[in-house]
Amino acid sequence: MVFSSPIFRKLLTSAFILIALTVLVLDFDFTRYTSKHETEEVRQRLTAVARVMVAEAEGVPPEQMETWAKAASARAECRVTVIDPQGVVQADSHHDPETMENHSGRPEIQAAYANRTGSSIRRSRTLGRDMCYLAVPLRYLGRSGYVLRLALPLENLDEAIAAGRRRMLTASLVAALVALLIAYVFSHSFTRRVGRLRAFAEGLVKANFTASPLPDADDEIGVLARSLNSAASQLHELVERLSLESSRREAILATMGEGVLAVDKDLRITFYNKSFTRAMGLHAEIPESAPLVDVVRAPIVREILSRVLSTGETLKQRLQLAAAEGRAFEVQATPMRTAVGRGALAIFHDITDLERLERVRKDFVANVSHELRTPLTAIRGYTETLLEGALEDKENNRRFLEIIKTHATRLNSIASDLLALSELESGRAVAEPEPISVRSAVDAAFRTVDADARARRVKLIRGGIDDVSVLGDRVRLEQAIVNLVDNAVKFNRPDGEVRIEVGRTDDGQVSISVADNGIGISSADLPRLFERFYRVDKARSREVGGTGLGLSIVKHIVERMHGTITVESQLGKGSVFTILFPCAL
Repeated sequence: MVFSSPIFRKLLTSAFILIALTVLVLDFDFTRYTSKHETEEVRQRLTAVARVMVAEAEGVPPEQMETWAKAASARAECRVTVIDPQGVVQADSHHDPETMENHSGRPEIQAAYANRTGSSIRRSRTLGRDMCYLAVPLRYLGRSGYVLRLALPLENLDEAIAAGRRRMLTASLVAALVALLIAYVFSHSFTRRVGRLRAFAEGLVKANFTASPLPDADDEIGVLARSLNSAASQLHELVERLSLESSRREAILATMGEGVLAVDKDLRITFYNKSFTRAMGLHAEIPESAPLVDVVRAPIVREILSRVLSTGETLKQRLQLAAAEGRAFEVQATPMRTAVGRGALAIFHDITDLERLERVRKDFVANVSHELRTPLTAIRGYTETLLEGALEDKENNRRFLEIIKTHATRLNSIASDLLALSELESGRAVAEPEPISVRSAVDAAFRTVDADARARRVKLIRGGIDDVSVLGDRVRLEQAIVNLVDNAVKFNRPDGEVRIEVGRTDDGQVSISVADNGIGISSADLPRLFERFYRVDKARSREVGGTGLGLSIVKHIVERMHGTITVESQLGKGSVFTILFPCAL
């Protein structure tokens, strides 16, 4: 209701105060005006009566003065008093002169003694009433100094003032009712417009820009409404831009592979992305403003962020986190400003694969250097021996040359395998995929390895070989099968067996299995079996001419053809290599 509106109450109170002040001012002014007007009329009347009575009183004998005063008072309807030069009352129409006090001190009497007309308004101590007095000089019995004083009570004046006040009060009540009605209409309209302004402003605070624009007007409220409409339009555009930028940042941060973490000056988490939770091994949502110590157990992370907050400088450091399964990260932390002061932002770059690649590269360089150094050293040594005179030694020169040839062949094998591995890793190794008969690829591999198998007394056995096809490069598939069968032959025992089987799995894939009953592989060596230059038995590998790159080449060929390779082995019992390819339709 409008009556509950503070604005309405203030307007109504202001109206009442204004009316009350107006009534008081009017009452004061009206009272003064009425009193002055009525008093002036009384004075004029008494003055006119006094002129007549002065002429009558001059010839009245002293013994008849009292009677004359009463008769004159009855005719003029006023009190008549005659006072001698000493202030003694000689006659009074309303009181016994003997009981009346000396009047020489009265102001109107003193004015009359000074030969002027004196007048005053005061309460009569004799009659106990407010009176208007008028005194004029009187020459009595040929003697001057006498005073004729006339007096009228002021009841008429009070009645006139009271009547005026009643009329003014009535007018004030009517004005108050009109003012109340006007205040109600105005405040109702005003509060309704202010209410719309308030609702509109509250909608802006809540980012509700769907409210209709405020109505325009030519008063101050209209100016405020136009300002709010303009501010709402600009605020809407600003919020839209900020929302768009925020959405972009959140999308970028959410899809980043790097973990992002933001903290405030008290090391409480203010932002994070999913990559950070994955890096920390967290599976639940992080509560808002959660302390960092409750989320990240690694002290080094808290130390990095604390140092950035205290120094205000960017910090970069590599570390490993046990909570992230020992993965390595490069943390770059930088200070930032937040709504509550200084904060810090940390980006966790996962460099585990990079470090592994660096380690593989270093191992590869070391292994290549080692593998090349041995045959090169042998070739150089035997060549120098021949140049220094052994060339003429017919018993040993041929053996020296055969050794040089063997090491040169080994160098050529290493170079060929490195070239094949480089082509596979660069993506140039797999030609346009074509359907390949696995049975024909197995037959070609057996023909290639058959002579070496007979020389080592290893039996090649064709198990169940289904006539299935896969998509890929025929030459590379044959190379992969040859490498697997060749390894099974080389790392077998005399009279051992190598069995190959080809078939379909339950899910429709093509399975190629190469099994042997040779020396086997220990469980400690299995995880690194497909690494370049990794050898289970280094002495035997060099003895049989292995380069340590065969299984790495096999793995790359299989992956290029969208397949997988697994190995199962027991030390002293043999190994089983299984390749799975999608079946060619």
